Amino acid sequence: MKANYSKRIVIVISSPSGAGKTSVCHKLIERDKSIALSISDTTRPARDNEKDGVDYNFINEEEFKSRIKNKSYIEYANVFGNFYGSQYKNITDHFENGRDILFDIDWQGAKQLKNSSFVNIVSIFIIPPSKDAIYQRLKLRAKTSGDNQMAIEKRMKKYETEMAHKNDYDYIVINEKLEICVDEIESIISKKRKNLAN
Repeated sequence: MKANYSKRIVIVISSPSGAGKTSVCHKLIERDKSIALSISDTTRPARDNEKDGVDYNFINEEEFKSRIKNKSYIEYANVFGNFYGSQYKNITDHFENGRDILFDIDWQGAKQLKNSSFVNIVSIFIIPPSKDAIYQRLKLRAKTSGDNQMAIEKRMKKYETEMAHKNDYDYIVINEKLEICVDEIESIISKKRKNLAN
Protein backbone atom coordinates (compact mmCIF):
# COMPACT_ATOMS: atom_id res chain seq x y z
CA MET A 1 0.00 0.00 0.00
CA LYS A 2 1.21 3.50 -0.84
CA ALA A 3 2.72 5.44 2.05
CA ASN A 4 0.47 8.48 1.55
CA TYR A 5 -2.54 6.26 2.29
CA SER A 6 -1.36 5.44 5.81
CA LYS A 7 -3.22 8.32 7.46
CA ARG A 8 -6.40 7.99 5.41
CA ILE A 9 -9.53 6.32 6.78
CA VAL A 10 -12.18 4.13 5.18
CA ILE A 11 -15.46 4.82 7.01
CA VAL A 12 -18.10 2.13 6.58
CA ILE A 13 -21.71 2.83 7.52
CA SER A 14 -24.40 0.16 7.29
CA SER A 15 -27.93 -0.25 8.59
CA PRO A 16 -31.17 -2.07 7.95
CA SER A 17 -33.07 -0.61 5.00
CA GLY A 18 -34.94 2.50 6.12
CA ALA A 19 -32.79 3.25 9.21
CA GLY A 20 -31.57 6.49 7.66
CA LYS A 21 -27.95 5.72 6.74
CA THR A 22 -28.11 7.69 3.47
CA SER A 23 -29.34 10.80 5.30
CA VAL A 24 -26.60 10.32 7.91
CA CYS A 25 -23.92 9.97 5.20
CA HIS A 26 -25.07 13.09 3.35
CA LYS A 27 -25.08 15.08 6.59
CA LEU A 28 -21.55 13.89 7.47
CA ILE A 29 -20.21 14.99 4.08
CA GLU A 30 -22.01 18.31 4.36
CA ARG A 31 -20.32 18.96 7.73
CA ASP A 32 -16.83 17.54 7.02
CA LYS A 33 -15.25 18.49 3.68
CA SER A 34 -12.32 16.11 4.25
CA ILE A 35 -14.70 13.16 3.80
CA ALA A 36 -15.76 12.03 0.32
CA LEU A 37 -18.63 9.67 -0.41
CA SER A 38 -17.84 6.58 -2.43
CA ILE A 39 -20.32 6.60 -5.31
CA SER A 40 -21.37 3.00 -5.89
CA ASP A 41 -22.26 1.45 -9.22
CA THR A 42 -25.73 -0.10 -9.32
CA THR A 43 -27.89 -1.94 -11.82
CA ARG A 44 -31.15 -0.81 -10.22
CA PRO A 45 -33.17 1.98 -11.84
CA ALA A 46 -32.79 5.49 -10.43
CA ARG A 47 -35.53 6.76 -8.10
CA ASP A 48 -37.22 10.05 -8.99
CA ASN A 49 -35.03 12.03 -6.58
CA GLU A 50 -31.71 10.42 -7.60
CA LYS A 51 -29.07 11.67 -10.04
CA ASP A 52 -26.60 9.58 -12.01
CA GLY A 53 -23.04 10.17 -10.81
CA VAL A 54 -24.25 11.86 -7.61
CA ASP A 55 -26.27 9.22 -5.76
CA TYR A 56 -25.07 6.21 -7.76
CA ASN A 57 -23.48 5.38 -11.10
CA PHE A 58 -26.41 3.71 -12.83
CA ILE A 59 -25.12 1.05 -15.23
CA ASN A 60 -26.56 -2.06 -16.88
CA GLU A 61 -25.97 -5.60 -15.66
CA GLU A 62 -23.70 -6.47 -18.58
CA GLU A 63 -21.34 -3.58 -17.74
CA PHE A 64 -21.43 -4.48 -14.04
CA LYS A 65 -20.51 -8.12 -14.72
CA SER A 66 -17.72 -6.97 -17.02
CA ARG A 67 -16.28 -4.90 -14.13
CA ILE A 68 -16.52 -7.92 -11.79
CA LYS A 69 -14.57 -9.94 -14.35
CA ASN A 70 -11.92 -7.19 -14.58
CA LYS A 71 -11.65 -7.15 -10.73
CA SER A 72 -12.58 -3.45 -10.64
CA TYR A 73 -14.61 -3.81 -7.44
CA ILE A 74 -13.28 -3.81 -3.90
CA GLU A 75 -16.75 -4.98 -2.85
CA TYR A 76 -20.02 -5.83 -4.54
CA ALA A 77 -23.29 -7.50 -3.61
CA ASN A 78 -26.65 -8.49 -5.03
CA VAL A 79 -29.37 -6.79 -2.96
CA PHE A 80 -33.07 -7.28 -3.76
CA GLY A 81 -32.11 -8.58 -7.23
CA ASN A 82 -29.89 -5.61 -8.12
CA PHE A 83 -26.09 -5.35 -8.08
CA TYR A 84 -24.23 -2.71 -6.07
CA GLY A 85 -20.45 -2.29 -6.09
CA SER A 86 -17.56 0.05 -5.19
CA GLN A 87 -14.55 0.40 -7.45
CA TYR A 88 -10.98 0.46 -6.10
CA LYS A 89 -10.43 3.62 -8.16
CA ASN A 90 -13.05 5.39 -6.01
CA ILE A 91 -10.90 4.98 -2.91
CA THR A 92 -7.47 5.62 -4.38
CA ASP A 93 -8.57 8.80 -6.20
CA HIS A 94 -9.89 10.35 -2.97
CA PHE A 95 -6.88 9.18 -0.94
CA GLU A 96 -4.59 10.84 -3.50
CA ASN A 97 -6.52 14.08 -2.88
CA GLY A 98 -6.04 13.79 0.90
CA ARG A 99 -9.60 12.84 1.76
CA ASP A 100 -11.06 10.03 3.84
CA ILE A 101 -13.73 7.96 2.12
CA LEU A 102 -17.19 7.04 3.33
CA PHE A 103 -19.08 3.92 2.27
CA ASP A 104 -22.88 3.68 2.52
CA ILE A 105 -23.13 -0.11 2.05
CA ASP A 106 -24.77 -3.25 3.44
CA TRP A 107 -23.18 -5.92 5.66
CA GLN A 108 -22.06 -8.00 2.66
CA GLY A 109 -20.03 -5.11 1.25
CA ALA A 110 -18.71 -4.21 4.72
CA LYS A 111 -17.39 -7.75 5.18
CA GLN A 112 -15.55 -7.61 1.84
CA LEU A 113 -14.02 -4.23 2.71
CA LYS A 114 -12.79 -5.56 6.05
CA ASN A 115 -11.03 -8.36 4.16
CA SER A 116 -9.40 -5.92 1.72
CA SER A 117 -5.88 -4.48 1.76
CA PHE A 118 -7.08 -1.21 3.34
CA VAL A 119 -6.12 -1.20 7.02
CA ASN A 120 -7.59 1.99 8.50
CA ILE A 121 -11.24 0.97 8.47
CA VAL A 122 -13.80 2.14 11.01
CA SER A 123 -17.17 0.39 10.73
CA ILE A 124 -20.43 1.76 12.14
CA PHE A 125 -23.82 0.08 12.18
CA ILE A 126 -26.84 2.36 12.51
CA ILE A 127 -29.93 0.95 14.17
CA PRO A 128 -33.41 2.46 14.39
CA PRO A 129 -35.02 3.26 17.75
CA SER A 130 -37.47 0.39 17.07
CA LYS A 131 -38.59 -2.06 14.37
CA ASP A 132 -41.84 -0.14 14.00
CA ALA A 133 -39.85 3.05 13.25
CA ILE A 134 -38.34 1.25 10.24
CA TYR A 135 -41.79 0.28 8.96
CA GLN A 136 -43.03 3.86 9.26
CA ARG A 137 -39.92 5.24 7.50
CA LEU A 138 -40.25 2.73 4.65
CA LYS A 139 -43.90 3.68 4.18
CA LEU A 140 -42.92 7.36 4.06
CA ARG A 141 -40.05 6.68 1.63
CA ALA A 142 -42.36 4.67 -0.66
CA LYS A 143 -44.00 7.95 -1.70
CA THR A 144 -40.81 9.02 -3.54
CA SER A 145 -39.13 5.66 -4.24
CA GLY A 146 -42.14 4.03 -5.89
CA ASP A 147 -41.96 1.00 -3.55
CA ASN A 148 -45.29 -0.80 -3.18
CA GLN A 149 -46.54 -2.66 -0.09
CA MET A 150 -44.93 -5.89 -1.32
CA ALA A 151 -41.52 -4.17 -1.59
CA ILE A 152 -41.94 -2.75 1.93
CA GLU A 153 -42.77 -6.22 3.31
CA LYS A 154 -39.73 -7.67 1.51
CA ARG A 155 -37.48 -5.07 3.17
CA MET A 156 -39.05 -5.76 6.58
CA LYS A 157 -38.30 -9.49 6.21
CA LYS A 158 -34.67 -8.62 5.48
CA TYR A 159 -34.53 -6.44 8.60
CA GLU A 160 -33.80 -9.41 10.91
CA THR A 161 -30.99 -10.66 8.66
CA GLU A 162 -29.38 -7.22 8.59
CA MET A 163 -29.74 -6.71 12.35
CA ALA A 164 -28.08 -10.10 12.95
CA HIS A 165 -24.82 -8.60 11.61
CA LYS A 166 -24.72 -5.53 13.87
CA ASN A 167 -22.06 -7.04 16.16
CA ASP A 168 -19.68 -7.45 13.19
CA TYR A 169 -19.12 -3.67 13.36
CA ASP A 170 -16.78 -1.59 15.53
CA TYR A 171 -19.62 0.67 16.71
CA ILE A 172 -23.42 0.57 16.94
CA VAL A 173 -25.21 3.94 16.87
CA ILE A 174 -28.96 4.55 17.32
CA ASN A 175 -30.52 6.92 14.81
CA GLU A 176 -33.44 8.42 16.69
CA LYS A 177 -32.57 12.05 15.96
CA LEU A 178 -30.43 12.67 12.89
CA GLU A 179 -28.24 15.46 14.30
CA ILE A 180 -27.41 13.51 17.48
CA CYS A 181 -26.61 10.39 15.47
CA VAL A 182 -24.27 12.39 13.19
CA ASP A 183 -22.60 14.03 16.23
CA GLU A 184 -21.85 10.59 17.65
CA ILE A 185 -20.40 9.33 14.35
CA GLU A 186 -18.26 12.48 14.00
CA SER A 187 -16.86 11.78 17.46
CA ILE A 188 -15.96 8.20 16.41
CA ILE A 189 -14.18 9.48 13.26
CA SER A 190 -12.32 12.14 15.25
CA LYS A 191 -11.07 9.49 17.70
CA LYS A 192 -9.82 7.32 14.81
CA ARG A 193 -8.00 10.28 13.22
CA LYS A 194 -6.33 11.17 16.52
CA ASN A 195 -5.10 7.61 16.94
CA LEU A 196 -3.58 7.66 13.45
CA ALA A 197 -1.95 11.05 14.04
CA ASN A 198 -0.04 9.77 17.11
